[in-house]
Amino acid sequence: MDLRIIQETRKNEFNKIVTHVMQSWQWGEFRKSLGTPVYRYGIYHNNRLVSAFQITFHKIPLTSSYVGYLPKGPFPDKELSAALSEVGKKHHCAFIKVEPDIQSSVISRQSSEIDKAFILSPKPLFTKHNFILDLAQSEEEILKNMPPKVRYNIKVAQKHGVVVKECTDDKGFADYLKLYFETTKRQNYHGHNEHYHHQVWKTLKEAGMAKLLIAYYQLPTTNYQLPLTAWMLLAFKDTLYYPYGGSSEQYKNVMASNLVAWEAVNTSLRKKWGQKG
Repeated sequence: MDLRIIQETRKNEFNKIVTHVMQSWQWGEFRKSLGTPVYRYGIYHNNRLVSAFQITFHKIPLTSSYVGYLPKGPFPDKELSAALSEVGKKHHCAFIKVEPDIQSSVISRQSSEIDKAFILSPKPLFTKHNFILDLAQSEEEILKNMPPKVRYNIKVAQKHGVVVKECTDDKGFADYLKLYFETTKRQNYHGHNEHYHHQVWKTLKEAGMAKLLIAYYQLPTTNYQLPLTAWMLLAFKDTLYYPYGGSSEQYKNVMASNLVAWEAVNTSLRKKWGQKG
């Protein structure tokens, strides 16, 4: 095994190897814009890149040590273990937290290949499970496989005149932020701050990887369109990701969130955004 730093001149090759948006070169640039140390490594066999990963380092207060974080990276086999051991020593890591991008069926099938140096963590940083919708299906097939209540709610939103807009402008981003922070306050959880959202939006939008879908409801007897639900969508390779969003407590009866979800599917089906080809 030959472990090397990946230079920017080879970022396209790097992106071809990694599988998740959080491992993309552009995501690393976003993390760097927040002041986080970011390194990209490649594992080579006979001068051929066979695996790659992006890792961030976080200082442990009052010490000279760091914690490494590798989200959505390669399968945790012996080769990755050896690579991270080398990286950890070089960067003075107390430990490296790894949250690989693998399906549960793969873990069950290849559990014997997981290196014993990896210890199961009781506290994941990223969501432990993700739901995947196969967009190779037709619109009719996707609708058919939805629960009847969801199909009904989509029609309710359409009947109430809810309109979903694809936004990339400053007003759309301001509406998104407002709904995001309304949601974190209402649900009493600690979300990312405004600077974080601004940087991820700016960096990935400039790379053509980010858009907003926002549901607006025209208030009765007025011309004002009230934003009710907003999703930030990120595209990388053949996958469209929904990492962040927010919704209003107002006019919940118009089912705006259901329509945004359906429009996210339609956005991909119509524009091949987040699909191969």
